[in-house]
Amino acid sequence: MSSARSPLMPLDQALQTLLAQIEPLSGSQEVATFDADGRVLARDVVSSLQVPAFDNSSMDGYAVRCADIAQVGDQLQVTQRIPAGHHGQALQPGQAARIFTGAPVPAGADAIVMQEQAEVVSDGEHPWVRFMVKPEAGQWIRRSGEDIRQGETALRRGQKLGPAELGLAASLGLAHLQVMPRPRVALFSTGDELVMPGDVPPDQMPAGSIYNSNRFFLRALLHRFGCEVSDLGIVADRRDATVAALKTAADHHDLILTSGGVSVGEEDHVKPAVQSLGALALWQIGMKPGKPFAYGHIHRATTAGAAHFVGLPGNPVSSYMTFLLLVRPLILKLQGVDQLTPPCLKLPAHFELPKADKRREFLRVRRNAQGGLDLFPNQSSGVLTSVVWGDGVVDNPAGQTIARGDLVDFWPFSEWLA
Repeated sequence: MSSARSPLMPLDQALQTLLAQIEPLSGSQEVATFDADGRVLARDVVSSLQVPAFDNSSMDGYAVRCADIAQVGDQLQVTQRIPAGHHGQALQPGQAARIFTGAPVPAGADAIVMQEQAEVVSDGEHPWVRFMVKPEAGQWIRRSGEDIRQGETALRRGQKLGPAELGLAASLGLAHLQVMPRPRVALFSTGDELVMPGDVPPDQMPAGSIYNSNRFFLRALLHRFGCEVSDLGIVADRRDATVAALKTAADHHDLILTSGGVSVGEEDHVKPAVQSLGALALWQIGMKPGKPFAYGHIHRATTAGAAHFVGLPGNPVSSYMTFLLLVRPLILKLQGVDQLTPPCLKLPAHFELPKADKRREFLRVRRNAQGGLDLFPNQSSGVLTSVVWGDGVVDNPAGQTIARGDLVDFWPFSEWLA
């Protein structure tokens, strides 16, 4: 158990310790490719065909033999027309074929001349065409298998499926895909001071009460990362109510996520309730915002195994950032995702940070028109407008000051939320 005087745990160590407790969920589900956006692939997809399946034209134009066009201005007779979806006849010496994008290249042809580089000089069933270029062998021809070869692994297990991946699967003829199960997450908040928006008008809020903002962004984040979410609402500040909520949640979920009540010294029922049903560790992490963090597990009463438990800090920016930095990779690992860390960029700071902090800081910033980063003026852990205003954070090491123009590590929110 951590104490207020215990050394702070480095964030990287906390993440490594957390992920060591996580195993991907077992089993898989078959879903229609149309419905697989955002899901994680459970099996490699090995192509049973070539893509493209045949050599085809990448332009509207004319299929020719390069040997028949010795110089600019040479003419050939068009002996056939090949639309997409139709096969033409073998091209004989001295002949050209009118061809359209996606149509199979006829045997004997070794190049495509785009229609803008050719001129029809006579009409009729078999017109003559003058060519304004001397073609090179292979130009504007998409070769069979240049995208995917038969037997090649096109998509890998653990890959998150997006629009491009679904299109690729469809190009292989796959109407269904095997995907990982969605993590089942129970979400609840603790604290008698919390009020749901809509329950009490702002001008009638009791003294000391606040609206429960964390519940809204945490639920949205969980959905964003493919979870099935059970929103258990606000649990009353009583131990019996907390134990009952945790028992029910553990039996039907893979992860229980709470916000608030994990700071050392807080008078809260979550810690003893979780410990009575399983185990809990309170960590003081060397990050700002977001120092307090709780991880444990709760044994299931009706089935084997246990549900993971994570307690986030109550301050909204702390809760938001610890979710992205710790809960996001936990959820991705449950789904068998291989890539848990988004890419980081090096960008110039267009601000100064003259005073270093003993903790690793995640400063809310926004890109500007000059290609640098502007700093939100109020970096308090309770100022959620800093996250709305910013489009990412600067990952600033402990003890590090920043001078204007320094290259800093920038994590875009767009990469975290992809």
